[in-house]
Amino acid sequence: MLHYVTLLVCCQLAGELIVTAVKAPLPGPVLGMAILFIGLVINGGIPDELGKVADGFLTNLSLLFVPAGTGIMLHVGLISRDLVPISASILISTIATIAVTSLVMSALSPKEPSDAAPPGGEPAGPGAEGGGPGGVGSGGKGGSHA
Repeated sequence: MLHYVTLLVCCQLAGELIVTAVKAPLPGPVLGMAILFIGLVINGGIPDELGKVADGFLTNLSLLFVPAGTGIMLHVGLISRDLVPISASILISTIATIAVTSLVMSALSPKEPSDAAPPGGEPAGPGAEGGGPGGVGSGGKGGSHA
């Protein structure tokens, strides 16, 4: 278990070192997470012990917000002075995140086949050609109705 905690910390450290060395405008932990992801892809999955370590971190995730909450309480005067720009940036970035996530999800989702023309050329069901059940255009042969 300690081996995998060390692995996580080393991935974060590697990300920090690379970002510092190349002066990239990217947080080191994000690059470290990408390094970990590449390693997991090469490995072919998540080892059980690493999953247990990750579950342990996720179970206690709320503890990681304590320092941030303390910082907010320490600088409440500064935050209240700049409340409008802070609130606007949070709102705009949230809307932008939702929009980008939606676009990426739409682009990466598998496309569902259309109901109008399934493979084989037959219409989807009775009346699919516009004539209704038993009316003109039924029978699955298609064509124009003049």
